[in-house]
Amino acid sequence: MNATDYLKRSALYRKLVYGPYREFARVYGAEMSNQGLGRRCTWRSLSLFRDLMDWHVGNGHAPQDLSEVYVDRFLEHRFKYWSPDTGDRSALRRLLSALREEDLIPAALPVERTEHEQIVKVFARYLSNERGLAASTVGSHKLLSLRFLREVCPAGADGFAALTPEIVIGYVERHALDGSADSGKAMCGVVRAFLRYLHLKGFISTALADCVPSIRRWRLASLPTFLPPEKVQRVLDACDRTTAMGHRDYAVLMILAKLGLRASEVATLNLDDIDWQSGAILVHGKGTAASDYAAASRRRNSDRGLYPAWAPSLGMSASFLANTCAARGLCLRTAGAAACHDNRCPFRLCRPTRCTPWYAAQSLFLRRRTGRQIAASIRAPRVLATIPANRITAGGESRWPTDS
Repeated sequence: MNATDYLKRSALYRKLVYGPYREFARVYGAEMSNQGLGRRCTWRSLSLFRDLMDWHVGNGHAPQDLSEVYVDRFLEHRFKYWSPDTGDRSALRRLLSALREEDLIPAALPVERTEHEQIVKVFARYLSNERGLAASTVGSHKLLSLRFLREVCPAGADGFAALTPEIVIGYVERHALDGSADSGKAMCGVVRAFLRYLHLKGFISTALADCVPSIRRWRLASLPTFLPPEKVQRVLDACDRTTAMGHRDYAVLMILAKLGLRASEVATLNLDDIDWQSGAILVHGKGTAASDYAAASRRRNSDRGLYPAWAPSLGMSASFLANTCAARGLCLRTAGAAACHDNRCPFRLCRPTRCTPWYAAQSLFLRRRTGRQIAASIRAPRVLATIPANRITAGGESRWPTDS
């Protein structure tokens, strides 16, 4: 539903067009319709417009006096009681632009930019026109380069000649830990780009971009995000198990939290995959690499493991492999099986007893454990799927909770 359809049936919009701000509301509604905004964005913009006008008039100001100054004060007041939304400022800028086009409010006053802001503005124009960066990337470069410029060159362009590698390295060392490792790497990238620009335009005579240190970030250096048992229990308790849908939700969450399956693996389960007598579940894994390898490249060998050492072909049919090895997604060795020394095996970390992706993941977690507590929130089923491995890593029982 677009803005035009939403405004025709919106009770909020009807109240606004027949209220004290009717002229402003009609102009703003027409602007959102012309831009083709969606239903939620239109509703959010109207709610923000209503709150802004109520606050503005409630503080004794005339509607025609609306400007960026009052918008900034309103947002500062609003953020004390409500969490900010990423589109609030853009929605209000859209409002002011539409009202100025109809001459309902005075034109914007010229903004007096400092010398630092003027330098960054020219730098942003260079990034956009000559380097072809996206507007969002240019915006982030402006913020970070302005902070760098204000700290290392408080005198503006006159301080460029005093820049040394020690000053640049000191700035990076002070701010490298302000956020995450990714934000630190982004900050270093912006500083390099800004210093290259200064050297290219002749503001500095030394290529200082090469002295900006790099922030190392290793993959799998920390445990994945997971939920502690008490939070998982709260999620499970939220399921209404007196209804069929609640039973279904509870079963899905239990499988995710207890067995560590992927969301796609849970979604593809059917009744034929459950062996009720032995208590086993056939899991349909991701991809066909295992079945393709076993059908075409695995050499014959008496070992029933999927990745045995120096394994000759067994000549198994593709249909059998598709229904067993690839469908399970697991290939368990017996406890007395020989260690996997085949360099072609991608799971050699987990020898000598088991040669599976699951145990390889556990081995990686054990070897790279940081001991750092990770804040958890439910953003995806993978948060629940990582619980068993994390509990094994922490030295606890992998099966949680006990209620099945």
